[in-house]
Amino acid sequence: MPSRYVDIAAADGGRFKAYLTQPPGHQAPGIVLIQEIFGINPVMREVAERLAAAGFMVACPDLFWRQQPGVEITDRSDAEWQVAFALFKGFDLDKGVEDLKATANFLRAQPEGTGKVGCIGFCLGGRLAYLMAARSDVDCAVGYYGVGIEQALDEAKSIGHPLMLHVATKDRFVPAKAQAEIAAALGQHPKITIHAYPGQDHAFARIGGEHYDARAAQLADGRTLDFLTRNLA
Repeated sequence: MPSRYVDIAAADGGRFKAYLTQPPGHQAPGIVLIQEIFGINPVMREVAERLAAAGFMVACPDLFWRQQPGVEITDRSDAEWQVAFALFKGFDLDKGVEDLKATANFLRAQPEGTGKVGCIGFCLGGRLAYLMAARSDVDCAVGYYGVGIEQALDEAKSIGHPLMLHVATKDRFVPAKAQAEIAAALGQHPKITIHAYPGQDHAFARIGGEHYDARAAQLADGRTLDFLTRNLA
């Protein structure tokens, strides 16, 4: 089945779009792919296609639909960064989590799915992946350089399924103090695995981005694929 956009009903009314892609010819576990602050842009669609090629049914929802449906920008200009930061500032985290839950339920309902669903998020999506681990019944979650996790550490007590966090030690959006707080609060949690990437800056896994590092990205992505395969099999 070709990649396409689908409509998903929001819990509080209205409908939002999600980019859906899946491997042909067999049932597959689901993954909710959680965008960065740039919308469902070519980077997110490429990540979705790579995951589909690895055997997963992937849905990437439009999280900014309440502010501006169909956002698709890049990290290549100051003007786009300003748009992205404005959307981030106006974003309702709680409603975003509810939209992600709706996306997970959509994937579970697909006849081509196995009923297992995980999530992966980057940047803003990394924080949302952490919140999904705490607030939803996804089978596993992965967060890449999540921004703001230190503001929700009290929610870790609700995490009952595996969570993997990838942390860039030189992340310009997650200072050393915040990283230390996260490590202290989550490092001994039995369901949480934290991988640190020394010397890496925010978005080291964003192909084509300013701080992309192929070696670190391949290491993180390999760990992620093993984690997903293990927990969604």
